[in-house]
Amino acid sequence: MRAARLIRMVLLLQSRPSMTGAELARELEVSERTVARDVLALSEAGVPVYAARGRTGGYRLIGGYRTRLTGLARGEAETLFLSGVPSALRAMGLADTASAARLKVAAALLPELSDTPASAAQRFHLDAPGWWQEPVTPEPLPLIAEAVWGDRLLTARYRRRAETGGTEVRRTLEPYGLVLKAGVWYLVARPAEEELSPPRAAVPAPRDSAGSAGSDGAGGAGRTPGGKPGAGPGPRSHRVYRVERFGSVTVSEQRFARDEGFDLPGFWRERAAEFARSILRDTVVVRLSPAGARKLPRVTDRVAAREALAAAGEADGEGWVTVTLPVESLDVAHEQVLALGPEAELLEPPELRARFAEAAARAAALYARDRHDERDGR
Repeated sequence: MRAARLIRMVLLLQSRPSMTGAELARELEVSERTVARDVLALSEAGVPVYAARGRTGGYRLIGGYRTRLTGLARGEAETLFLSGVPSALRAMGLADTASAARLKVAAALLPELSDTPASAAQRFHLDAPGWWQEPVTPEPLPLIAEAVWGDRLLTARYRRRAETGGTEVRRTLEPYGLVLKAGVWYLVARPAEEELSPPRAAVPAPRDSAGSAGSDGAGGAGRTPGGKPGAGPGPRSHRVYRVERFGSVTVSEQRFARDEGFDLPGFWRERAAEFARSILRDTVVVRLSPAGARKLPRVTDRVAAREALAAAGEADGEGWVTVTLPVESLDVAHEQVLALGPEAELLEPPELRARFAEAAARAAALYARDRHDERDGR
């Protein structure tokens, strides 16, 4: 632990003209007294650290000293590619590894390029969670990330969806990758060979009309063990699990043979598209004004809206078009189409049209009142 801290201190001093004791203590997460002891240890080891006293004092390397300890370890190189997502690194317990990797890269830069890390950090920032959602780090995430990085089997308790009983099952999995989607963590894995009955895995939660996460879905990934699209989920197909549903997690020392042909981004892209299509179980027929047609992708599933508009016939004499729109449910469709106001007319099904007529009548009655007369007592 101390050796790693001393190396970080040298790299920090190499990447900057000078640093105060307080700055070093903050970067290294130790006390200023510990910083002073570490500086003394470096000096005794032959590292030329100069300490200047006073208000403008601090620590710096003298004589143009540069360390050669800039070679990246494998873990540091891997986490360096994730350094644009600091919140995800912290959640997976990789913040220190990524920090060491950035310091080594900074130390290897030419002096005239020494400001590039800070320059880039001030020009790009990724904030993964959605609006109005507090980011939550599932407790088992660091352990699961450790298993993913090491290609090691993990055994865990997994809580099934409430609609399938909400029971917990014990599973041994081959963890292939982690996905952070709209602030929610998912594990892509396939049951280990000894698993005889894989669980119905969680999938990205549907969005309700307000854009918040709904309940979990279920199902396998529809891929073969080789990572190519398959005819359907088999006992050894890759599946998606919500990390927050894992209970106790144990990482085994046993490694599994990773399928190098598996493509995590491609898998997730196809699986997410399948899920989005699977939740659109009903259809409605809507007549839209030109303004309503423009707004439709904003209030409902964008892909479904664009496909419905593309399949619509010619506009009528008033410029309105009629579309058949896939929706999650009639209740969701009621809220979504209602958001279009007078720019949309719900035609079918009849029972939903009746609900729109009732809502329109209630709104008309509200706006028919003269609030000025009511306030004046007339």
